[in-house]
Amino acid sequence: MELKDKKTTITFHSGILTIGGTVIEVAYGNDRIYFDFGTEFVPELNLKDESIHTLLKHRLIPDLNHVYDPRLGYEETEPNTFDNTAVFLSHCHLDHSRMINYLDPKIPLYALNETKILLESLNSTNDFLLPGVDTTYTREITGLADGTVLNIGAIEVELRRVDHDAYGACGLLIRTPDLTIAYTGDLRLHGFDREASLDYAQRAHGYDVLIIEGVSISFDDERHVNRINSEQELLDRLVQVVKDNDGNQVTFNTYPANVKRLAAIVEQSPRPVVLEASYAHILKQCLNIETPYYVRTETFGLNPDLRVDYDMLLADSGEYLWQVVADHADLKGGGVYIHSDAAPLGDFDPAYQPFLDALAANDIVFERLACSGHAFPEDLEEIVDRIAPKLLVPIHTLRPERLENKHGLRHLPTRGETI
Repeated sequence: MELKDKKTTITFHSGILTIGGTVIEVAYGNDRIYFDFGTEFVPELNLKDESIHTLLKHRLIPDLNHVYDPRLGYEETEPNTFDNTAVFLSHCHLDHSRMINYLDPKIPLYALNETKILLESLNSTNDFLLPGVDTTYTREITGLADGTVLNIGAIEVELRRVDHDAYGACGLLIRTPDLTIAYTGDLRLHGFDREASLDYAQRAHGYDVLIIEGVSISFDDERHVNRINSEQELLDRLVQVVKDNDGNQVTFNTYPANVKRLAAIVEQSPRPVVLEASYAHILKQCLNIETPYYVRTETFGLNPDLRVDYDMLLADSGEYLWQVVADHADLKGGGVYIHSDAAPLGDFDPAYQPFLDALAANDIVFERLACSGHAFPEDLEEIVDRIAPKLLVPIHTLRPERLENKHGLRHLPTRGETI
C-alpha cells in the first residue's frame, strides 16, 4: 500500500530503532494529533540537566513546531498552519509520558481515566515527570472511558484498552477521511487483560496501517529461554519464595504502574503485605483497595489504623511480606529480596550493579521475578495476523525487520520521516 496518494500523513518524530520515546504525528489538512509524549532513556549520558534544550541537543526528544510550552524558550522554525492539535497517551510509562509538562497548556492531552489517575498519583511529589515552567504541578490530563471516540477536526480517534504492565494502557484506532491507522501503544497477550488486547486486534482488523511495538524482537532468542510466561506464573513463584523462607525476612519491590500485579500480591501472599505509603495510595486511588503501609515521607491521607511502624518492619523475621524501596543496607541480613520489574530495571542502568552489590554485602538473597509487559515474539505475530493490515510499521524496537507482514506491505521508518 502506498500513502503518496493520501492526504493523510504520518511522521515518525522519535522512537525509531530504540526502545522508548515514541512521538508520532498523524496529520490531515489543518488537523493533527500526536502519540505518545515520552523521552528516551540513556542514563550513561550523565546530563548536566534535563531542560528542553539539553534533551533536544542529545536527541532524547524531537523538534516539534508549535507543540511545546512557549514559556520554555523553544524556538519555532516555521509558522503554525494547524487549526486543531491534540496529544494522546497510550499509558503512563515514562518513555511514553515523561515530557507531558513540556506540552503547550493550550493543547489538550487525552488518556484513559486510569492513566490520568496513575500519572497524577505518581507525580504527586513532583519527581516522576519532567517539571514544566511550574515545577509543582502535573499538567491537565483529560481522562476518558474505554471506547471513547473523539474528533480532532477531521481526525477521529478511538481509545481501546489493551493488556500491558501499566494500568490503564490503551491502543488507538485512528480514522481520517482517507486512511485507517491502528497504534498499539505497548501491549501483550500474557497478562491479566489478554482479552482486551484481542478485542483491540479484532476492532483493528483490516486497517490500512498498523503501527506496532516490537520490544521483544529486539533481543536474541536466549533471552526468552527461562521467561515467566504469565502474570499468574509470576505470582505463583513469588508465593513459593515466601513459603520457602519461613522465619526469614522477605521483602520485595515492583513497578508502581503495575497496579494489578500489586493487587494480586496483596491478595495471594501467604503473609500480610505492607506497602510503602505512595504505593498504598496508588492502590487505593486506582482499585479502592486499602492495605497496611509504612511511611517514609508522607502519609497521602491513608487510613492511620493501617499504618505499620517502619523500624518494626526492619526487624521483621517472617511475619510480613513487605515492600522495600530504599535503605536496603538497613535490611536484616540473611533475608530474601524479590525484585519484580522494579527500579533499577537491569544491567543497562548504571545503578543496577551497585544495587546488587549492596544486597550481597548484607547477605540478602536476590530473587528476580520478572514478567514482560511486552508481547512475546510469537504473540506479536499473532496480533499482526489478527489485524491483517495493508501496511505494517514496527516501531519501539531495535530490530524492526524481524516482524513480517503476510497480509500486505511493511515499512521500516527512519527518525523524522513522513510517509
